[in-house]
Amino acid sequence: MQRLYSQFYEKYAVVQTQQVRDFMHTIDWDNRFIGIKGSRGIGKTTLLLQYIRLNFKPDKSVLYVSLDHLYFLENTLYDLVSDFYKKGGLFIAIDEVHKYPNWAIEIKNMYDDMPHLRLVFTGSSLLHIQQAKADLSRRVVVYSMPGLSFREFLQFETKINLDTYTLKDIVANHIAISIAITQKIKPLHYFDEYLNYGYYPFYIENKKAFHQKLSEILLTVLEVDIPQYASIQVSNIVMLKKLLAVISNSVPFKPNMNSISERTGISLNTMKNYLNLLNDAQLLQLLYVEDKGINSLGKPEKIYLNNPNLMFNLVKEVDKGNLRETFFFNQLNYKNTVFASQSADFKVAGVYEFELGGRNKKQKQIKDSKNAFIVKDHIEIGTDINIPLWLFGFLY
Repeated sequence: MQRLYSQFYEKYAVVQTQQVRDFMHTIDWDNRFIGIKGSRGIGKTTLLLQYIRLNFKPDKSVLYVSLDHLYFLENTLYDLVSDFYKKGGLFIAIDEVHKYPNWAIEIKNMYDDMPHLRLVFTGSSLLHIQQAKADLSRRVVVYSMPGLSFREFLQFETKINLDTYTLKDIVANHIAISIAITQKIKPLHYFDEYLNYGYYPFYIENKKAFHQKLSEILLTVLEVDIPQYASIQVSNIVMLKKLLAVISNSVPFKPNMNSISERTGISLNTMKNYLNLLNDAQLLQLLYVEDKGINSLGKPEKIYLNNPNLMFNLVKEVDKGNLRETFFFNQLNYKNTVFASQSADFKVAGVYEFELGGRNKKQKQIKDSKNAFIVKDHIEIGTDINIPLWLFGFLY
């Protein structure tokens, strides 16, 4: 156990707290047990260590551990936490619970047996607390952590504080909001950089090596995370990779399931399962028509990569139209319900319809629609129903 404390103190000493994501302030840290799930590379570990550094002294009342540590090959998590608690421990942060087979049952037992313990854990975006082999839904408050919004990226790059806006705010007041932002900063100067490498916070470490590291993360998700979670045989991992490769160079598109099945050698039922797994792992975004429901197991209307950075990593030639839609869907999907629209590209929050295009995009396609807007790339400030694309990066 002393090894774990020593390694925790080393991490505590070096974690930076100058750039802290706003996501930290969306969490109600007064909850006894908290779960934070999200894709690899979005900064869950950094968030935990920053919270500890900002709120605790490095003493025996607090501990951070990662469940991929060799310590847990011979010791149980429950026994570690029980020992920590009996010696006066009050707050423990547990990283990567998905690496530990019995995490849900042991966390349930900790909640029941240690009434004064506060615990925060992180896990893969694949985790479904409701499906865990223990009743955690009434014990743990779970938050889903996204990658950086365009607004957060601007704050990291410029050190200028920028406000968030609701979708309703943007639709109603986009001209005034755009003017206020552009008086502080020139968003289009940074927009292409964000699309290329700004969604994952680790870009700060080394921009030149960003896509190499992202490729390594993708391989780990495909070869380790998804197979472990879904019990996929090693021999089938190549099919999962092939499916992602086929989709990557076709997105966004209306999927022909039979055609994809023939190209990849994956049966229709298995392919539907794989698509949902890739969506849960935050590698894809599945766009459905509204009457099928967001969790429908039917065929999605369109399939997108999860975020623009993945497009630059996986797609041979990035299409500007596809890039716009991927950015828009990604930024809206975190706090709003997004569906396919019959008369435009997207229907959002059950109310608004959005058609995307370049600065010369016309209104013809939505002229008969109410609450419909043109979202234009390469414009700094909009007019009337024409809204700048970059502004939708200020929703969180």
